[in-house]
Amino acid sequence: MSSAFQQAENETEGGKRGYVLTMPSEAGRRLASGWLWLGIASLVGAGIFAILLVLARTPYLQDIFPWVDFFHTALVVHVDLSVLLWFLAFAGVLWSLNSTSRFIGVGWLALLLSSIGALIIVLSPFVATGKPLMSNYVPVIQSTFFFSGLISFAAGMAILVLRSLLAVPPASLWRGGEGSLRIGFYAAAIAMLFALAAFVWSYGIVPTDLDSTVYFDILFWGGGHVLQFTYMILMLAGWLWLADACGVKNSLSPRVSSFLLILGLLPVLYVPVIYLNYNGILGDYMEQFTQLMRVGGAFAPVPIGLAILYGSLAGKGGASTHPQRAALLSSVILFAIGAGISLMIRDSNTIITAHYHGTGGAISLAFMGLTLHLLPRLGYREPELKWATLMPYVYGVGQLLHIVGLLWSGGYGVQRKVAGAAQELHGFAQTAGMGLMGLGGLIAVVGGIMFLVVVFKAMRKPVEQGA
Repeated sequence: MSSAFQQAENETEGGKRGYVLTMPSEAGRRLASGWLWLGIASLVGAGIFAILLVLARTPYLQDIFPWVDFFHTALVVHVDLSVLLWFLAFAGVLWSLNSTSRFIGVGWLALLLSSIGALIIVLSPFVATGKPLMSNYVPVIQSTFFFSGLISFAAGMAILVLRSLLAVPPASLWRGGEGSLRIGFYAAAIAMLFALAAFVWSYGIVPTDLDSTVYFDILFWGGGHVLQFTYMILMLAGWLWLADACGVKNSLSPRVSSFLLILGLLPVLYVPVIYLNYNGILGDYMEQFTQLMRVGGAFAPVPIGLAILYGSLAGKGGASTHPQRAALLSSVILFAIGAGISLMIRDSNTIITAHYHGTGGAISLAFMGLTLHLLPRLGYREPELKWATLMPYVYGVGQLLHIVGLLWSGGYGVQRKVAGAAQELHGFAQTAGMGLMGLGGLIAVVGGIMFLVVVFKAMRKPVEQGA
């Protein structure tokens, strides 16, 4: 396809552009498909480790997995695959779709480096033994092999972001709702650039004589918080896109939506101030990022989420858009619950885990919904309607039960990042809470497997041109 971008595939009433992204050239779609394959592969690996993790924490069944180091190693790989790699790989899909064909070779280099890094991370537990460290945001295995994979993946992401900021679409594609989506994707790319800079900055200021667990926790603390803004902005733009796709009446004008997406980025601009004011007191440094996320993270999601929930009451999308609607509403509701739980956090217990399973599950649901919506637009087949519609509800209900179990258990003091006897489940309430957690986790895994099956069936054979 010689033109940089195809003609827009649909227009809203009155000829005005809706929240729809014009698909790029064939080269751009192929690159986006490559990132999607990396994301799907990450979910496959995460799903395998998720089954082991849930069983390792479920009362009675946990006795089958008496090795705490096994639990921690599996948790490291699971978190990195299900959050870091899946989220950022799908970000690669959106940023590739938001770019022209300029520097397309550089885009493939970014995908290659990220894929090599992902493969090394998955192989790390089997190739090089190392101590698993449950550092927040980016858990690691202390081995040169693992870190080489992490650095390769980070290098790929840095190249991806820089290309996405340079390969800017023409001004004619930045109007109306489409312009709002592009502003959101561009804002997320800027947030990602700040996150990468924060990781490097932290490496330069964090004392190296700290205990290894504390060191890596602090090393990834700043950049990890900024990454949450990247995910959140992408999710919000995804909500707008999905809402348009399934007929949800959006009461926000494109101009207001663009303002809110930019507002979601503004807290990230304060990050250099935190680093420049660093005085060696790690507690103050960590607290500033916590407050930045707690306060700044509510600027954009609240009005956009409320507008979508309100508009969903008047939506009239057809049956073909049911999967998008199911994913959208499940994502909005789950994010609201996860964000609300953050206000209840006081100690380091499973309430924290409940919080990030809510917000993280919401982001994942938004990306799943966008995947189902994008499959035919990337040249694949339409997903099977029945199972694609059921999947978001299964995954969402599973995550909700998982969250309730963790919230319940955290109220009784059950600590996070522990398994087996280390959980110290002394009473019925604690055991019941973790049992509910296990049940919800297994249901969520079933939902994840349903998603993978639906996607693999659609991607198994691309649609022939002209078919």
